[in-house]
Amino acid sequence: MEKLSLEQGIKAVRYGRSCLKEFFGTGSKVSADESFFELERGVFSTLKENGELKGCIGFPLPEYSLKEGIDISVVHAASKDPRFPGLDSSDVENVCLELSVLTKPTDVEFNSLDELVSSVDVGRHGLIVSSGFKTGLLLPQVAVDNSWSAEEFLSAVCTKAGLDEDAWRERTLTFKTFEAQVFEERSPGGDVVEK
Repeated sequence: MEKLSLEQGIKAVRYGRSCLKEFFGTGSKVSADESFFELERGVFSTLKENGELKGCIGFPLPEYSLKEGIDISVVHAASKDPRFPGLDSSDVENVCLELSVLTKPTDVEFNSLDELVSSVDVGRHGLIVSSGFKTGLLLPQVAVDNSWSAEEFLSAVCTKAGLDEDAWRERTLTFKTFEAQVFEERSPGGDVVEK
């Protein structure tokens, strides 16, 4: 996957913030006409206030151009994450935006639990688990932020899917890994860094 430069990541985050402001009627969208915005990528928008999660929504597969994915995911993170009450216009200036630009998920092939555990590179991989109609996804930075081992990460993604935390020990589940470039604001609307 072609990686984004820091400059492109900064522009992507600035565009995401402008989408948020437009949605709440406090600003208008900035230009996003550079060619990298047309790349098809999975993308997640994460909103945090003082380090506390306020919303996170996205698309693991490259269903949209980066531009469309940012626009949709940032608005949905602010208004449609069922775990949170949703932001209002006064919250926009208090949240930091983090964008995760994803590689295409790949199947994890394993013949034993040890192989499954060793195939999860904490800090590099995000995880998707599926069992029937239940699916859970955790971004790579979640494991790092929580200082999880590979086993703890596998348990957490199972819990996110609504499964028992030890369900990863069952051979009936399917796992995918992906990587992400993560660009985040250091303060609301402030400098952007690559994590």
